[in-house]
Amino acid sequence: MAALELSAVTKIFTMHLQGGLRLPVLRGVSFGVEPGQCIALTGPSGAGKSSILKLIYGNYRCDQGQILVHQGDEIVDIAGASPRQILRVRQRALGYVTQFLRAVPRVSALDIVAEPLVMKSVPRETALARAAAMLRRFNVPERLWSLPPATFSGGEQQRINLARGLLPEHPILLLDEPTASLDANNRAVVVDVVRERKRQGAAIVAIVHDDDVRAAIADIAVDVTHFASAA
Repeated sequence: MAALELSAVTKIFTMHLQGGLRLPVLRGVSFGVEPGQCIALTGPSGAGKSSILKLIYGNYRCDQGQILVHQGDEIVDIAGASPRQILRVRQRALGYVTQFLRAVPRVSALDIVAEPLVMKSVPRETALARAAAMLRRFNVPERLWSLPPATFSGGEQQRINLARGLLPEHPILLLDEPTASLDANNRAVVVDVVRERKRQGAAIVAIVHDDDVRAAIADIAVDVTHFASAA
């Protein structure tokens, strides 16, 4: 059984500053992701790949269709779920790694990475230990762990972001260009961690522009241009 299923998902943006102009973006998006499987969304920039991830995560509301998340015996349709239901699904099942870190002033890199585990009621010391191990894995120097990452380089911030997003063992994982801004060594770390998550049974939807990384982690490619909606 698929852990995540999209069926006939449609998204139309309404341009309120353009007299309510309706701009169709995606139509009929349909695919499923099995536990332990990674699907790569492909297509040119602007085709709607990131929009699909935002629809799955509930940042965008879809206009038609279903987005079914399976949590044991429970099935939640993100397309029709309340904000409270969406937050609960995110807490229990959905991980989302974007390209950008939202750095919090005066909060250390170590605490930022550990926070998702603390929110899952993992004991703080355990969460910090696991966060430290992930920071080491992503080659973040220990001298930076106690510092807020707002002043870090783009590559360092991306590694903090990846450590935070990949640390919890989410049943469903959304990856939006996880290897952007990374050198070859850290791209290899991402590949290793994603493969681990697949072995643990995670269902993964990824946007990866690096051909080698996509070939290393993806089982199936879904061409988003098939779902692009003509205006």
